[in-house]
Amino acid sequence: MFASPQRTVMGLYESARAVAGADGSGAIDWDAVVAATKHATDPGSLDVSEAEREGYARDVRAARERVREVSGLDFDVPDTVELQNRHHWVESNAETFARVLAPLDERPAALPGVSRRANTASMTVSLSFLARHVLGQYDPLLLGERDGHALYFVHPNIKRAAASLDVEGERFRRWIAFHEVTHAAEFGAAPWLQPYLEEHIQEAVTSVENRSLDADALSEMMTAMTAVEGYAELLMDRAFDREYDDLRAKLDARRRQGNPLTKLLRRLLGLELKREQYERGAAFFENVVERTDFGTAALVWDAPANLPTDGELDAPAEWIARVA
Repeated sequence: MFASPQRTVMGLYESARAVAGADGSGAIDWDAVVAATKHATDPGSLDVSEAEREGYARDVRAARERVREVSGLDFDVPDTVELQNRHHWVESNAETFARVLAPLDERPAALPGVSRRANTASMTVSLSFLARHVLGQYDPLLLGERDGHALYFVHPNIKRAAASLDVEGERFRRWIAFHEVTHAAEFGAAPWLQPYLEEHIQEAVTSVENRSLDADALSEMMTAMTAVEGYAELLMDRAFDREYDDLRAKLDARRRQGNPLTKLLRRLLGLELKREQYERGAAFFENVVERTDFGTAALVWDAPANLPTDGELDAPAEWIARVA
Protein backbone atom coordinates (compact mmCIF):
# COMPACT_ATOMS: atom_id res chain seq x y z
CA MET A 1 0.00 0.00 0.00
CA PHE A 2 1.47 3.37 -1.02
CA ALA A 3 1.34 6.51 1.07
CA SER A 4 -0.87 9.33 -0.19
CA PRO A 5 0.83 12.40 -1.71
CA GLN A 6 -0.34 14.49 1.25
CA ARG A 7 1.14 12.03 3.71
CA THR A 8 4.40 11.90 1.75
CA VAL A 9 4.74 15.69 1.72
CA MET A 10 3.95 15.97 5.43
CA GLY A 11 6.40 13.17 6.19
CA LEU A 12 9.21 14.91 4.32
CA TYR A 13 8.34 18.21 6.02
CA GLU A 14 8.47 16.64 9.48
CA SER A 15 11.68 14.83 8.52
CA ALA A 16 13.31 18.13 7.51
CA ARG A 17 12.17 19.71 10.78
CA ALA A 18 13.72 16.88 12.77
CA VAL A 19 17.05 17.26 10.97
CA ALA A 20 17.02 21.04 11.36
CA GLY A 21 16.45 20.60 15.07
CA ALA A 22 19.46 18.29 15.49
CA ASP A 23 20.97 19.01 18.88
CA GLY A 24 23.50 17.70 21.36
CA SER A 25 27.27 17.54 21.46
CA GLY A 26 27.97 14.47 19.31
CA ALA A 27 28.83 14.30 15.63
CA ILE A 28 25.34 12.91 14.90
CA ASP A 29 22.05 13.49 16.72
CA TRP A 30 20.74 9.93 16.68
CA ASP A 31 17.37 10.81 18.18
CA ALA A 32 16.86 13.25 15.30
CA VAL A 33 18.03 10.61 12.79
CA VAL A 34 15.45 8.11 14.02
CA ALA A 35 12.67 10.71 14.11
CA ALA A 36 13.50 12.10 10.66
CA THR A 37 13.88 8.65 9.10
CA LYS A 38 10.51 7.54 10.45
CA HIS A 39 8.82 10.68 9.12
CA ALA A 40 10.38 10.09 5.68
CA THR A 41 9.64 6.35 5.56
CA ASP A 42 6.29 4.58 5.36
CA PRO A 43 6.48 1.86 8.05
CA GLY A 44 4.60 -0.65 5.92
CA SER A 45 2.02 -3.11 7.13
CA LEU A 46 2.85 -5.67 9.79
CA ASP A 47 -0.50 -7.38 9.47
CA VAL A 48 0.83 -10.93 9.52
CA SER A 49 -1.46 -13.95 9.67
CA GLU A 50 -0.75 -16.85 12.00
CA ALA A 51 0.02 -18.99 8.95
CA GLU A 52 2.63 -16.47 7.78
CA ARG A 53 4.24 -16.32 11.23
CA GLU A 54 4.48 -20.09 11.30
CA GLY A 55 5.85 -19.95 7.75
CA TYR A 56 8.75 -17.75 8.83
CA ALA A 57 9.51 -20.02 11.78
CA ARG A 58 9.27 -23.14 9.60
CA ASP A 59 11.62 -21.62 7.00
CA VAL A 60 14.23 -20.75 9.64
CA ARG A 61 14.08 -24.25 11.14
CA ALA A 62 14.42 -25.85 7.71
CA ALA A 63 17.32 -23.56 6.83
CA ARG A 64 19.12 -24.41 10.08
CA GLU A 65 18.86 -28.15 9.45
CA ARG A 66 19.83 -27.96 5.77
CA VAL A 67 22.77 -25.60 6.36
CA ARG A 68 24.05 -27.84 9.15
CA GLU A 69 23.73 -30.87 6.89
CA VAL A 70 25.49 -29.33 3.89
CA SER A 71 28.23 -27.42 5.70
CA GLY A 72 28.95 -29.67 8.68
CA LEU A 73 29.11 -26.51 10.82
CA ASP A 74 27.84 -26.53 14.40
CA PHE A 75 25.72 -23.45 15.09
CA ASP A 76 22.31 -22.31 16.23
CA VAL A 77 19.94 -19.52 15.33
CA PRO A 78 18.60 -16.81 17.68
CA ASP A 79 15.89 -17.96 20.08
CA THR A 80 13.55 -15.28 18.75
CA VAL A 81 12.97 -14.36 15.11
CA GLU A 82 11.65 -10.80 14.78
CA LEU A 83 9.14 -9.75 12.13
CA GLN A 84 9.64 -6.03 11.69
CA ASN A 85 8.19 -3.12 9.79
CA ARG A 86 10.53 -0.47 8.42
CA HIS A 87 10.38 1.67 11.56
CA HIS A 88 11.33 -1.28 13.75
CA TRP A 89 14.32 -1.94 11.51
CA VAL A 90 15.39 1.71 11.76
CA GLU A 91 15.29 1.61 15.56
CA SER A 92 17.34 -1.60 15.72
CA ASN A 93 20.00 -0.44 13.30
CA ALA A 94 20.30 3.15 14.51
CA GLU A 95 21.56 1.69 17.79
CA THR A 96 24.21 -0.33 15.96
CA PHE A 97 25.30 2.62 13.80
CA ALA A 98 25.54 4.81 16.91
CA ARG A 99 27.86 2.29 18.59
CA VAL A 100 30.03 1.87 15.51
CA LEU A 101 30.38 5.61 14.83
CA ALA A 102 30.81 6.67 18.46
CA PRO A 103 34.54 7.55 18.00
CA LEU A 104 33.52 10.39 15.67
CA ASP A 105 32.06 12.19 18.69
CA GLU A 106 35.61 12.82 19.87
CA ARG A 107 36.60 14.77 16.77
CA PRO A 108 36.18 18.54 17.14
CA ALA A 109 34.35 20.29 14.29
CA ALA A 110 35.01 23.81 13.03
CA LEU A 111 31.26 24.52 12.93
CA PRO A 112 29.75 21.99 15.36
CA GLY A 113 26.09 22.85 14.78
CA VAL A 114 26.38 22.86 11.00
CA SER A 115 28.44 19.65 10.93
CA ARG A 116 26.01 17.88 13.25
CA ARG A 117 23.02 18.79 11.10
CA ALA A 118 24.85 17.74 7.92
CA ASN A 119 25.89 14.40 9.45
CA THR A 120 22.38 13.86 10.80
CA ALA A 121 20.87 14.58 7.39
CA SER A 122 23.23 12.23 5.53
CA MET A 123 22.60 9.41 8.01
CA THR A 124 18.85 9.99 7.68
CA VAL A 125 19.07 9.60 3.90
CA SER A 126 21.11 6.41 4.30
CA LEU A 127 18.79 4.78 6.83
CA SER A 128 15.67 5.81 4.89
CA PHE A 129 16.98 4.16 1.73
CA LEU A 130 18.10 1.00 3.51
CA ALA A 131 14.84 0.71 5.47
CA ARG A 132 12.91 0.54 2.20
CA HIS A 133 15.14 -2.15 0.68
CA VAL A 134 16.46 -4.50 3.40
CA LEU A 135 14.63 -7.83 3.29
CA GLY A 136 16.21 -9.76 6.12
CA GLN A 137 19.14 -9.34 8.46
CA TYR A 138 21.24 -11.54 10.70
CA ASP A 139 22.54 -9.20 13.41
CA PRO A 140 25.55 -10.31 15.49
CA LEU A 141 24.99 -7.21 17.67
CA LEU A 142 28.41 -5.75 16.94
CA LEU A 143 29.85 -3.70 19.83
CA GLY A 144 26.72 -4.40 21.86
CA GLU A 145 26.73 -4.51 25.65
CA ARG A 146 24.88 -7.82 25.73
CA ASP A 147 25.84 -11.17 24.26
CA GLY A 148 23.69 -12.89 21.70
CA HIS A 149 22.49 -12.38 18.17
CA ALA A 150 19.28 -11.49 16.39
CA LEU A 151 17.43 -12.34 13.20
CA TYR A 152 15.08 -9.84 11.56
CA PHE A 153 12.73 -10.06 8.60
CA VAL A 154 11.31 -6.79 7.26
CA HIS A 155 7.92 -8.19 6.34
CA PRO A 156 6.53 -5.30 4.22
CA ASN A 157 9.72 -5.22 2.11
CA ILE A 158 9.59 -8.97 1.51
CA LYS A 159 5.94 -8.78 0.47
CA ARG A 160 6.58 -5.81 -1.83
CA ALA A 161 9.68 -7.35 -3.41
CA ALA A 162 7.95 -10.66 -4.11
CA ALA A 163 5.04 -8.84 -5.74
CA SER A 164 7.24 -6.54 -7.84
CA LEU A 165 9.37 -9.50 -8.99
CA ASP A 166 6.24 -11.53 -9.72
CA VAL A 167 7.50 -14.57 -7.78
CA GLU A 168 5.78 -16.89 -5.34
CA GLY A 169 5.77 -15.17 -1.93
CA GLU A 170 6.39 -18.26 0.19
CA ARG A 171 9.36 -19.44 -1.89
CA PHE A 172 10.88 -15.96 -1.91
CA ARG A 173 10.46 -15.65 1.88
CA ARG A 174 12.12 -19.04 2.35
CA TRP A 175 15.05 -18.01 0.12
CA ILE A 176 15.65 -14.91 2.26
CA ALA A 177 15.51 -17.04 5.42
CA PHE A 178 18.14 -19.42 4.06
CA HIS A 179 20.46 -16.52 3.24
CA GLU A 180 20.28 -15.03 6.74
CA VAL A 181 20.69 -18.42 8.44
CA THR A 182 23.93 -19.00 6.52
CA HIS A 183 25.33 -15.91 8.26
CA ALA A 184 24.26 -17.36 11.61
CA ALA A 185 26.23 -20.48 10.64
CA GLU A 186 29.37 -18.46 9.95
CA PHE A 187 29.30 -16.49 13.20
CA GLY A 188 28.33 -19.61 15.17
CA ALA A 189 31.18 -21.66 13.71
CA ALA A 190 33.72 -18.85 14.23
CA PRO A 191 33.48 -17.31 17.72
CA TRP A 192 36.47 -15.13 16.80
CA LEU A 193 34.66 -13.51 13.85
CA GLN A 194 32.59 -10.99 15.82
CA PRO A 195 35.50 -9.52 17.86
CA TYR A 196 37.68 -9.58 14.74
CA LEU A 197 35.19 -7.47 12.79
CA GLU A 198 34.58 -5.19 15.77
CA GLU A 199 38.29 -4.49 16.11
CA HIS A 200 38.72 -3.69 12.42
CA ILE A 201 35.58 -1.55 12.28
CA GLN A 202 36.78 0.48 15.25
CA GLU A 203 40.20 0.90 13.64
CA ALA A 204 38.59 2.11 10.41
CA VAL A 205 36.32 4.60 12.17
CA THR A 206 39.18 5.85 14.37
CA SER A 207 41.34 6.40 11.30
CA VAL A 208 38.57 8.58 9.85
CA GLU A 209 38.37 10.43 13.15
CA ASN A 210 42.11 11.10 12.99
CA ARG A 211 41.87 12.15 9.34
CA SER A 212 44.09 9.25 8.29
CA LEU A 213 43.44 5.98 6.53
CA ASP A 214 44.75 2.65 7.79
CA ALA A 215 44.88 0.91 4.42
CA ASP A 216 45.95 -2.43 5.90
CA ALA A 217 43.13 -2.54 8.45
CA LEU A 218 40.58 -1.52 5.81
CA SER A 219 41.88 -4.14 3.36
CA GLU A 220 41.72 -6.89 6.01
CA MET A 221 38.17 -5.93 6.91
CA MET A 222 37.05 -5.89 3.27
CA THR A 223 38.69 -9.27 2.65
CA ALA A 224 36.96 -10.74 5.71
CA MET A 225 33.59 -9.40 4.55
CA THR A 226 34.19 -10.84 1.08
CA ALA A 227 34.78 -14.24 2.69
CA VAL A 228 31.63 -13.86 4.83
CA GLU A 229 29.43 -12.89 1.89
CA GLY A 230 30.98 -15.34 -0.56
CA TYR A 231 30.74 -18.38 1.71
CA ALA A 232 27.14 -17.50 2.56
CA GLU A 233 26.30 -17.22 -1.14
CA LEU A 234 27.77 -20.62 -1.96
CA LEU A 235 26.27 -22.30 1.11
CA MET A 236 22.82 -20.87 0.42
CA ASP A 237 22.93 -22.16 -3.15
CA ARG A 238 23.92 -25.65 -2.01
CA ALA A 239 21.48 -25.79 0.91
CA PHE A 240 18.33 -24.20 -0.51
CA ASP A 241 15.71 -26.85 -1.15
CA ARG A 242 13.73 -25.09 -3.88
CA GLU A 243 14.41 -23.63 -7.33
CA TYR A 244 16.18 -20.29 -6.99
CA ASP A 245 17.80 -19.34 -10.32
CA ASP A 246 14.82 -17.20 -11.33
CA LEU A 247 14.84 -15.40 -7.96
CA ARG A 248 18.47 -14.37 -8.29
CA ALA A 249 18.09 -13.41 -11.95
CA LYS A 250 15.09 -11.19 -11.24
CA LEU A 251 16.75 -9.51 -8.26
CA ASP A 252 19.88 -8.79 -10.29
CA ALA A 253 17.78 -7.42 -13.15
CA ARG A 254 15.91 -5.13 -10.76
CA ARG A 255 19.19 -3.76 -9.40
CA ARG A 256 20.43 -3.02 -12.93
CA GLN A 257 17.17 -1.35 -13.96
CA GLY A 258 16.79 0.91 -10.92
CA ASN A 259 16.19 4.61 -11.48
CA PRO A 260 19.30 6.85 -11.56
CA LEU A 261 18.80 8.14 -8.01
CA THR A 262 18.48 4.61 -6.65
CA LYS A 263 21.62 3.54 -8.50
CA LEU A 264 23.52 6.53 -7.11
CA LEU A 265 22.42 5.80 -3.55
CA ARG A 266 23.37 2.15 -3.90
CA ARG A 267 26.86 3.18 -4.95
CA LEU A 268 27.20 5.79 -2.21
CA LEU A 269 26.08 3.28 0.43
CA GLY A 270 28.45 0.59 -0.84
CA LEU A 271 25.69 -1.80 -1.94
CA GLU A 272 27.22 -2.29 -5.37
CA LEU A 273 30.48 -3.17 -3.65
CA LYS A 274 28.62 -5.72 -1.54
CA ARG A 275 27.31 -7.37 -4.72
CA GLU A 276 30.89 -7.59 -5.98
CA GLN A 277 31.88 -9.13 -2.64
CA TYR A 278 29.19 -11.79 -3.09
CA GLU A 279 30.43 -12.67 -6.56
CA ARG A 280 34.16 -12.62 -5.84
CA GLY A 281 33.82 -14.53 -2.57
CA ALA A 282 31.41 -17.08 -4.04
CA ALA A 283 33.75 -17.73 -6.98
CA PHE A 284 36.60 -18.32 -4.53
CA PHE A 285 34.71 -20.84 -2.41
CA GLU A 286 33.17 -22.52 -5.46
CA ASN A 287 36.69 -23.14 -6.76
CA VAL A 288 37.85 -24.44 -3.38
CA VAL A 289 34.95 -26.90 -3.14
CA GLU A 290 35.49 -28.09 -6.72
CA ARG A 291 39.17 -28.74 -5.99
CA THR A 292 38.61 -30.26 -2.54
CA ASP A 293 35.32 -30.43 -0.60
CA PHE A 294 33.03 -28.41 1.65
CA GLY A 295 34.98 -29.45 4.73
CA THR A 296 38.09 -27.80 3.37
CA ALA A 297 36.18 -24.61 2.57
CA ALA A 298 34.87 -24.54 6.15
CA LEU A 299 38.45 -24.38 7.46
CA VAL A 300 38.21 -20.65 6.81
CA TRP A 301 36.26 -20.35 10.08
CA ASP A 302 38.81 -22.16 12.25
CA ALA A 303 40.95 -19.06 12.92
CA PRO A 304 41.55 -15.52 11.63
CA ALA A 305 44.78 -16.71 10.01
CA ASN A 306 42.70 -18.97 7.76
CA LEU A 307 40.94 -16.06 6.07
CA PRO A 308 42.10 -15.72 2.47
CA THR A 309 44.30 -12.78 1.64
CA ASP A 310 43.22 -10.38 -1.08
CA GLY A 311 45.58 -12.12 -3.49
CA GLU A 312 44.35 -15.59 -2.54
CA LEU A 313 40.77 -14.63 -3.32
CA ASP A 314 41.84 -14.68 -6.97
CA ALA A 315 44.15 -17.68 -6.51
CA PRO A 316 42.26 -20.31 -4.49
CA ALA A 317 44.95 -22.96 -5.04
CA GLU A 318 47.37 -20.83 -3.02
CA TRP A 319 44.91 -20.65 -0.12
CA ILE A 320 44.36 -24.43 -0.27
CA ALA A 321 48.12 -25.05 -0.20
CA ARG A 322 48.56 -22.74 2.79
CA VAL A 323 45.55 -23.82 4.88
CA ALA A 324 44.69 -27.37 3.92
